[in-house]
Amino acid sequence: MIKKNAEFEDQGYYSCVHFLHHDGKLFNITKTFNITVLGDSGYIVPVLLGSKLNHVAVELGKDVSLNCSALLNQKDILYWMYDNGSDLNVHEEKEIRIMTSEGRWHASKALRIENVAEHNLNFAYNCTVTSTGGTDTKSFILVRKEAMADIPGHIFTRGMIIAVLALVAVVCLVTVCVIYRVDLVLFYRHLMRRDETLTDGKTYDAFVSYLKECRPENGEEHTFAVEILPRVLEKHFGYKLCIFERDVVPGGAVVDEIHSLIEKSRRLIIVLSKSYMSNEVRYELESGLHEALVERKIKIILIEFAPITDFTFLPQSLKLLKSHRVLKWKAKHSLSYNSRFWKNLLYLMPAKTVKPGREELEVLPVLSES
Repeated sequence: MIKKNAEFEDQGYYSCVHFLHHDGKLFNITKTFNITVLGDSGYIVPVLLGSKLNHVAVELGKDVSLNCSALLNQKDILYWMYDNGSDLNVHEEKEIRIMTSEGRWHASKALRIENVAEHNLNFAYNCTVTSTGGTDTKSFILVRKEAMADIPGHIFTRGMIIAVLALVAVVCLVTVCVIYRVDLVLFYRHLMRRDETLTDGKTYDAFVSYLKECRPENGEEHTFAVEILPRVLEKHFGYKLCIFERDVVPGGAVVDEIHSLIEKSRRLIIVLSKSYMSNEVRYELESGLHEALVERKIKIILIEFAPITDFTFLPQSLKLLKSHRVLKWKAKHSLSYNSRFWKNLLYLMPAKTVKPGREELEVLPVLSES
């Protein structure tokens, strides 16, 4: 068998089978050959890889390694040439030579310069390959790496002042946003004319839950729920409240009416007091909490009409809501329409496009805090 232009893929085991007839029988003789394809033994012109002239930026006192690579013949020589008098800090590494898949030789040899000094700069370190056909050389010249210019003192000081002022400004801005968050949200609603009530299918903006019994000890609480809240939220800010004893005709199924009205409301305002948990409001509370915590169809607004120190009378679910936020009525300090109490209440109410009424000069009755 003759194979022309053999390639590395052609190497392997080849078997020759010879068939022989003897005495009417067929015999075969097999011989196997292991064929290895050697690289082209032809001479190649050695070549150094990379640019012929290389400038390497270095820092004084640091180490640097210069690497020289070449494609060459097996007997060609790769070496470094340098002579500047006192290169005691220059060391040649061991040459690494391997055969490529094409049968060529690849050699690399590094030159390591330790603790680069002034005498190593601007001097040519030459890498040379020699063969029967001549030599090829490439040069490496070390140059000083440009150091970063020092920042002038006045520029550094000015930059630090600007950075500190910017940080202070950001902190102040965040602080203002936190402190005046409610005012900013209300201003944004007014500016953008936002209205969350247009497509939700609800009838009332809030259902007011309070102690219905009008006794001397809770008379002011009753006045707050049925007079002050409607006067401010409805007449001045244009909201629509649902107050059971005002908006429901007596004689119907109270339980069903309460459940239906709460479902039609966007908020549940609970006026808390020491006597709040009576039988009359218990179902309002249970129905509202179910809508808020289970169905998530309504948001609850808690108003502490009078200071309460012991909240053990409240259901556990309502205690959890209380831990988030409670609006506190502060008697004469909360009378003004621009007081923090009414702003916080508007913040918790649904955004609604309303035209404030003409009740600016109306004097609200003064209610005590206890």
